[in-house]
Amino acid sequence: MGWREVSVADQRREFVLLASLEGANVSALCKRFGISRQTGHLWLRRYAAGENTFADRSRRPLHSPDRVAEAVEAQILGVRDAHPAWGARKIAAVLRRSGIEPPGLSSVHRVLKRHDRVAPDSPGRAYKRFERPTPNELWQMDFKGRVLLANGDWLYPFTVIDDHSRFALDLGACANQQTQTVKNRLEMALRHHGLPEEIYVDNGSPWGGGQPGRWTPLRVWLLKLGIWTIYATPYHPQGRGKNERLHGSMDAEVFDLVRLRHIEEAQAALDQWRHVYNHERPHQSLDYATPSERYRCSIRTFPAALPSPQYDEGEIVRRVDKTKGYISFRHRLWRTPEAFAGETVAIRPRQPDGRFAICFGAYDIATIDLNEPESSPE
Repeated sequence: MGWREVSVADQRREFVLLASLEGANVSALCKRFGISRQTGHLWLRRYAAGENTFADRSRRPLHSPDRVAEAVEAQILGVRDAHPAWGARKIAAVLRRSGIEPPGLSSVHRVLKRHDRVAPDSPGRAYKRFERPTPNELWQMDFKGRVLLANGDWLYPFTVIDDHSRFALDLGACANQQTQTVKNRLEMALRHHGLPEEIYVDNGSPWGGGQPGRWTPLRVWLLKLGIWTIYATPYHPQGRGKNERLHGSMDAEVFDLVRLRHIEEAQAALDQWRHVYNHERPHQSLDYATPSERYRCSIRTFPAALPSPQYDEGEIVRRVDKTKGYISFRHRLWRTPEAFAGETVAIRPRQPDGRFAICFGAYDIATIDLNEPESSPE
């Protein structure tokens, strides 16, 4: 209102007394007191009803149908305190799963905001979702960006998720990103959950060797298990969206909350969060189901012994040199990818005449062209 005096109650009392006088011009009085005619008539009605204090009334409605019951509000705050990075949608899904019918999402958000549990808003991002129709058709494997531990060591979180269900198959606290480290972590996941059809990775070390489709020891090991490796398109991080989303959630719900002291503590924290992520945390992309509700183990089990390719009788077969990575054919030496050192390969004719493929099982890994001039292997 436009009251110009310090004592608002006195101004209102004086106004209604003057406006109640016989022959008073209410419109003119409203202008003198700097208020609207609607406000002036409001105070006259309240005066006629017997009011004489003229204090401000609470603007809170007598009935608040959207007001959340105290018990439900406590449940909302309890879920939020247990998982500080979760928003209204996830909290509502958790309450519903517990048999508590939550209020609307805006009401849940208001509860969080009223109790200072809401971070500043961030702009939304539109995206298009792709997923395989069943579990274990495709796994996604990646390293999250390194994390500095309190003891000064670097942590390299290793992640493996199922594309269909978002189920976290392994979250490893690793001290490096070497091939043997990845192989050890991945083998444990393969033994526990069975074998997928394909695994999706980026082009970095140790799975991609820096080039799309490059043969690496890890890729050869997976191929012997019957698992095909798919490489991300360079400079297109959208394809790794599920990994990126997992890593963002891991930051918000693990690494941003506490400074971990050492590798062992980091692994314990990841193990605990993996259970929450798989079995408790509602996922928006899954219509607020949990990954465990959509995941099933693969029927393909990890073999007792690592198989090797079987070749037909009569095929030309060679064993790749263990140190120099080449084979001998037609009195000449031919280079093969170093990842196949010590492996057995087949040489199969291709068109035109004089061309052959060096094959590992059903896959071409190198070529031979007898029409090319002879050169010594490097």
